[in-house]
Amino acid sequence: MEEAAGCPAVGGSYPQKNAEILSSQYGINLFLAGLLLTFAWAVHAVGISKSHLLSYLITLMLIQLLWMLWYLCRSCTQRRLIRDKDTHAGARWLKCGITLFAVITLILDSFKIGYYIDFSNCLSPTEGIFPVTHAVHTILQVYFLWCHAKDVIQSFKTLERFGVIHSVFTNLLLWTNGVLTESKHQLNEHKERLITLGFGNITIVLDDHAPQCNCTTTTLCSIFSQGIYYLYPFNIEYHILASTMLYVLWKNIGRKVEHHQQTKTPFKFHGITVGMIFGLIVLTSTIAIVVVYLIQIGGSKIKSELALTMFYLHAIFVLALMCTAGVVALLIYRLEDRSLDNSKNPARKLDAELLVGTAAGSWLLSWGSILAIICAQGHPKYTWYNLPYSVLVIIEKYIQNLFIIESIHREQEKVNEDIKTLRIVTISRGSTLSLSPLYKEIYNGRAARDSNDIPCLFKGSICGRENDGAGVAREETSQDNSLVMHSASDFSFCSRNSVTNNKRRILKNIAAFLFLCNLSLWIPPAFGCRPEYDNGLEEIVFGFEPWIIVVNLAMPFSIFYRMHSAASLFEVNCKT
Repeated sequence: MEEAAGCPAVGGSYPQKNAEILSSQYGINLFLAGLLLTFAWAVHAVGISKSHLLSYLITLMLIQLLWMLWYLCRSCTQRRLIRDKDTHAGARWLKCGITLFAVITLILDSFKIGYYIDFSNCLSPTEGIFPVTHAVHTILQVYFLWCHAKDVIQSFKTLERFGVIHSVFTNLLLWTNGVLTESKHQLNEHKERLITLGFGNITIVLDDHAPQCNCTTTTLCSIFSQGIYYLYPFNIEYHILASTMLYVLWKNIGRKVEHHQQTKTPFKFHGITVGMIFGLIVLTSTIAIVVVYLIQIGGSKIKSELALTMFYLHAIFVLALMCTAGVVALLIYRLEDRSLDNSKNPARKLDAELLVGTAAGSWLLSWGSILAIICAQGHPKYTWYNLPYSVLVIIEKYIQNLFIIESIHREQEKVNEDIKTLRIVTISRGSTLSLSPLYKEIYNGRAARDSNDIPCLFKGSICGRENDGAGVAREETSQDNSLVMHSASDFSFCSRNSVTNNKRRILKNIAAFLFLCNLSLWIPPAFGCRPEYDNGLEEIVFGFEPWIIVVNLAMPFSIFYRMHSAASLFEVNCKT
């Protein structure tokens, strides 16, 4: 009977597994088709224009909009039903982060609309339709993620799998389009700066996609065209965050959730002053370095070399501090005896995989730089700083990944509600109350060894006792005999508690410091400060086009790694 009863359950899992496989293959093919279309536009393939790529993206966004509207309407009709939720998915701080990026993305869309209006005489209508559609898509998607990122879908599972995976790869294609557009702009600026560093043997051919007509209002056109590229980094982060949140939603479809209360871990500034101060110093100095770098680079050969030297020295110092902080945190973990949480958690698993996967991008660039320094025949002075910089990038990410992954897998300390700290209130022979400085730990709800020994202070409230003179004498005698035993155990407990609190405080300060450092290291490559382009040594060793291809492929992952690490470290700080 048990085997017969189990057959339907086993058989019922096959359609869902097939739906998961089919939907993932659908999404991959959707992405590959869009990726090839994007590549064809980038290399100016015959018969492929930007309007074809934008038409494809608009179609994908419209399909996703229809699915999200259907899902929201169905959720409204079933709002009284109790739904399973994944408490680990869609954290509030993550939603706030994606909302901030979405707001800046809407500003980017408004700039694109203004740019289209100024060049409407020679631009395709799709370039005007795209930002409007994208703005509507952004608003509805953020609302959808705020309301339903934690859902564990148990109905219409096959249809929902296709809808969610369509949304995942639509965002990935929009991310790819943003990365390519921003990379082409950075590459054009890099080609213009190369000649100032003395690499005149490299042929400079600008990849210009500018419209072939005059702007109606020159000032506005300049503001829109320049502002767009400064806003692209936020648009890129928005789409990759949205795709990760939607992927977790897809993995949760049909999942059986264990019902347990999640401990809330709010963010508090208390106790992380040191980490915040040092982190803000790094952040401020990094912004100053980036501003000076962008002003100096390309001005002249001497100025460019000074800018590169300044960047490398600052980065070496910051990375060395981050490595030290990470090693200290790992040593503290080695001194603690706490088990790891190995329960099934799609969000946590994705976080760990993204950390290692995206770190490979900067590791590739670092090893390329190391190899170029070893193999190059001539070495300008500033290129030698690239060697310790590249080595530290590899080591720092290795240590930081280990720290973050172990932190998010460690079980949180559970405070036993039966353990209470009580002041011992002694009553003198003169019937007056005096508070003893000692503390007594009460385990498993046992307030005292004897029913007559009721503590006079419980959770901060004082209560009276009704004892005769003999009772008071017995109490004083018993307290005198037990004070020595309690003082030893209380001192041991207070010492352990103090050590634990000090460790937690150090870990929280390290997490806060690393959080701000990762934000600091996200800023330079996101806003055009890329020594991998500007030092020129790698381009001589590997060739201009091969190295540019490597940089353009690896840099987006390196940039995303810093933002994802910052988000993970924020979670670590809350959980510690």
